[in-house]
Amino acid sequence: MVPAATVQEQISYIRKGVAEIIREEDLAERLAQAENEGRPLRIKVGFDPTAPDLHLGHTVLIRKMKHFQDLGHTVFFVIGDMTGLIGDPTGRNITRPPMTREEIAANAETYKTQVFKILDPEKTEVRFNSSWLEPLNFVDIIRLCSRYTVARLLERDDFSKRFRDGTPISVHELLYPLAQAYDSVALRCDAELGGTDQKFNLLVGREIQRDFGQPPQIVVTTPLLEGLDGVEKMSKSKGNYVGIAEPPADMFKKLMSVSDDLMWRYYELLTDLSEADVAALRRRVAAGEVHPKTAKMDLARLIVAGFHSSSSAGEAAAEWQRVVAAGEIPADIATIRLDGGSIRIDKALARAGLASSVAEAVRKLKEGAVEIDGTRISGFIQLASPGQYVIRLGRHWKRLVV
Repeated sequence: MVPAATVQEQISYIRKGVAEIIREEDLAERLAQAENEGRPLRIKVGFDPTAPDLHLGHTVLIRKMKHFQDLGHTVFFVIGDMTGLIGDPTGRNITRPPMTREEIAANAETYKTQVFKILDPEKTEVRFNSSWLEPLNFVDIIRLCSRYTVARLLERDDFSKRFRDGTPISVHELLYPLAQAYDSVALRCDAELGGTDQKFNLLVGREIQRDFGQPPQIVVTTPLLEGLDGVEKMSKSKGNYVGIAEPPADMFKKLMSVSDDLMWRYYELLTDLSEADVAALRRRVAAGEVHPKTAKMDLARLIVAGFHSSSSAGEAAAEWQRVVAAGEIPADIATIRLDGGSIRIDKALARAGLASSVAEAVRKLKEGAVEIDGTRISGFIQLASPGQYVIRLGRHWKRLVV
């Protein structure tokens, strides 16, 4: 909790790691009004439970929710079990396949577990938007649709591009921004948070609230976090993600793979260090006073400790040092039994899941990326039966029993 923060101190705290506030002067006015009335602001963030796992990219937004909690405001974590049936069209060039109620319910349960790694459960109100969207009858929906024009909806980049390209847009997709906006009406939100890709939907919320006679919500957008590759947005489908439920050693190893430049972006968006502290550390690294690897290990420890514990982060750091830096065998190496007697190494790699196919295994062998019992090999040797072999392909290890 940030004790007795003034309006300007609250705005400074909120501003860290934020892309845009629409409008900041409105936020200052709303904060002052809430202080005079002795009430907290009502802050909303919505997540459609389209996948069971959250990753660090999601936590940029969740951390900003926590900042509002630190200032004493009420945070509504809205699980879009109803909007999830539509599927958010943001960034989509095709219609999203509909999810079943069962899939949405299962994913929603995992979301609740994961977000409380960051949010205070005592200060978080979890709401399902089906509680106010499902009771709407057809007349209610027609009235909601009458408050916004198709022309305005087609101003969205993804809709306008699909329209120009002749790519189908289903009518139910056009309802998504209106449904999300009605969430803000139902909760009488003072502010809504979202990624920069959600700006259109958040602004629709302002318009619809105004039409319902409510003060329009303040919009706070957060940047989209680049994935481990430093290019694409962090995404599980792109494989460039760090899941917040992953084991500490896996999280640590992934974080150590980010570039030295991207490290500073992660410091800014994924830690509580102030902008001044991050800038000071960056200057020390540039001056050669702190090695980049040391700064990156400190970053990985901070992030892992936040989702697990300080002791888990320390153990993960020691394991990374032992396995990656010193080249020793991991403590948790998996054992794979290959039945059927002696087998050639390329086929063994494929069967053990170290390579996606025999053809890929052959390529890796030719590249010199394969080690057996600490010796790099390139030929198609036979693994004799019976026998045990410790295989390393890049950063992946397996113990094969033939």
